[in-house]
Amino acid sequence: MTQFSKTNFQSVKAKFQLKKPWDRFVIFFLSVLITIPLFVVLHQTLIDPQWIFALDRILLFILVFASVYALLYMLRTIIIICLALYFLMLIYGSLFGNFSFNSVFDDYNSMLYSMNNNPFPQDIIIAKLLPFPNKSEIIKAIEYENPKVRNFAIMATTKHFKDVKGYPDYRNLIQCFAVFKEINSRWHYVNDPKNGDYIATAHESLLYFSGDCDDHSILMAASIKSIGGTPRLIHTKGHIYPEILIGSMKDLEKANFLIKNVLFVEESKNKQLNYHIDEHNQVWLNLDYTAKYPGGPFLSEEILGALTLD
Repeated sequence: MTQFSKTNFQSVKAKFQLKKPWDRFVIFFLSVLITIPLFVVLHQTLIDPQWIFALDRILLFILVFASVYALLYMLRTIIIICLALYFLMLIYGSLFGNFSFNSVFDDYNSMLYSMNNNPFPQDIIIAKLLPFPNKSEIIKAIEYENPKVRNFAIMATTKHFKDVKGYPDYRNLIQCFAVFKEINSRWHYVNDPKNGDYIATAHESLLYFSGDCDDHSILMAASIKSIGGTPRLIHTKGHIYPEILIGSMKDLEKANFLIKNVLFVEESKNKQLNYHIDEHNQVWLNLDYTAKYPGGPFLSEEILGALTLD
C-alpha cells in the first residue's frame, strides 16, 4: 500500500514538473523578483562597512539570491503549481475583474520605488500584505505630479496662511494645512454609483470638489505630496481617510500650538488633536473630510490597513 502511494505521488509530481532547463529558468526568474526587495531591506537595515567597490553589498546580494534560489528549487514542484494557479487568476482578473498583469507590474514597481525612498523599507512589504481596497487604482489616482494638482496646491498656499510669519521650520506643514483648509471648506460628499466603487483621480475631483471618502483622500494626499508633505491613507471598516506626517512628539506640540493659536483658532477651540503614533514613534495627524481643523475627530478609529506615500 505504501509503495503504491509513493508511486502515485511520483506520477502526479512528474506531471506537474517542468522539463529541464525550464524549471531552472522559472526558479531563477522568481528568485530575482524576490531577492531585489529583500536586498533593499537588508541594505538599508544592516550596517554598511564601506568596503571598496561596495563588495560587501555585492556579496550580500549574491548570498540572498543563492539562499532564495536554493529554497525555491527545493520546493519547485509546489512553487510551479502555485505559480500556474496565480497566472490563471491573473488571466481571469484581466478578462473579468480589476486585477490584471499590469496591476502586478505597477504594484511591484511602486513597492520598489517606495522602499528605495523609505528609511524603513520593511514596512512597505508589511503594508502590501495588509488589506487595502482598490490599492492599485488609488495609487494611480494620486497624481501628485499632475500640473493641475500642484497648481491647485500652490493656489491654496497663497490663499490661506500666506502672511503667517515666524515659523520657518514649519513652513511646509503650514502650507499643507492651507491645502487641508481649502479642500475641506469646499468638499461636498457624493456617493459612488450604486453597486459600484468609482475611483476619481485627483485632477478629476478638482472640477467640483465632490465625491466619497476615497475621492477626498486621493485629492488630499496628491495635493499635499505635490508640495513636499508626506501623507498616508488609512483604511477602516467602510471608510478611508488621509493623515499627514507631523514628526516627533516635539513637532506635535508645535503643530498643536499653531493649530489652536494661529491657524484654526475658532475651529479647534476647546478641542483636542486626534492622531496616531506608528511603530517608529512618528506622529500622523487626522485630515478626514469630516474634520474642521487638522487633527479633528476620527470618523472611524479601527485601522485595518495603511498606505504610506513617501
